[in-house]
Amino acid sequence: MSGCTIAITAHRRAEDLIASFERRGARVLHAPTLQIVPVADDHALIEATRRVIANPPDDVVVTTAVGFRGWVEAADTAGLAADLLGTLEQSRILARGPKARGAIRAAGLVEHWSARSETTAEVVEWLRTQGVHGRKIVVQLHGLSDPSLQDALRTAGASVRGLEVYRWGPAPDPVVVERMISQICAGTVDAVVHTSAPGAQAMLDAAALTGQYDALVSALRTGRVLNTCVGPITAGPFVALGLEPLVPDRFRLGALIRIVTDRLTDDNARTIETEFGLLVIRGGAAVLDGVVLPLGPGPRAVLAALVAAGGDVVSRPELLAVLPGAEDVHAVEVTVNRLRTAVGRPELVRTVVRRGYRLAVEPAGVPS
Repeated sequence: MSGCTIAITAHRRAEDLIASFERRGARVLHAPTLQIVPVADDHALIEATRRVIANPPDDVVVTTAVGFRGWVEAADTAGLAADLLGTLEQSRILARGPKARGAIRAAGLVEHWSARSETTAEVVEWLRTQGVHGRKIVVQLHGLSDPSLQDALRTAGASVRGLEVYRWGPAPDPVVVERMISQICAGTVDAVVHTSAPGAQAMLDAAALTGQYDALVSALRTGRVLNTCVGPITAGPFVALGLEPLVPDRFRLGALIRIVTDRLTDDNARTIETEFGLLVIRGGAAVLDGVVLPLGPGPRAVLAALVAAGGDVVSRPELLAVLPGAEDVHAVEVTVNRLRTAVGRPELVRTVVRRGYRLAVEPAGVPS
């Protein structure tokens, strides 16, 4: 993955993604679009826990592993863990999916049922089908819970209490997010990776606030950047726009890493055999004979146009058209000189007198 640039919008567990992609040679741009913020008033969570213990629920809905673990840890800090676990052991515990199920079992409990779709909506539908009239239900809320789902249970006759363990807060650094979006729009990012639906939606919202929404959606729609999501729930904000993000068959970080790696190391990159070795064009760099060459937007745009021509001559006006913000052909000459310097092989870009420039390719070299 040498020469690839990957943007990661996740806050939690981002370190795992970053380390995996960097081990494979990629450059990672980490721009969390949201952050998980613990409940500001821990006393409120402890008091809610005391009420659960004092008035045991019939059903407990566990929506996220991190939220359930946080609840148990907070109870442990307050000396209430044994009482809480004893209370939950007598309740019917429902898991939103395998991650929540794993956290339940790690606490020494056993779930009664787990949703296959990994959605709270399926849990609510299952409860309604079973009948909830007169039942007391506690729902461990996740960062972007839908109040209408709790209302559906109340309408069916249940007494519902929501338990907030954490919530989503704003991006730690909005400037970094804005810069990431700009790079996606400019085509200098090869892939963007999302691990939560709120994080994905936050990227779209940030683009709208900075006037880049249309350009971002266009970049995602045309496939200039590989838009990847850990699962269909995460992909929801993009699907709602008619976009088709890449989703692995198994909704896990490992599968997400593999599918991004496979796609970026496939034949997707533009390549051409030159007199100085194989040249590969990536989003934020080029690779010549195995050596990564970081390039600015201008030199990269010129090099991409020359690669696309497959060794044919590209005129100065044609190159001017691909240069962002350039106004005359003198800018082309300056950019070509910068490109030659960055590549370290000035002869790679040949000047054709009165016509333009071409790549020094092998006789049979054609772009893939």
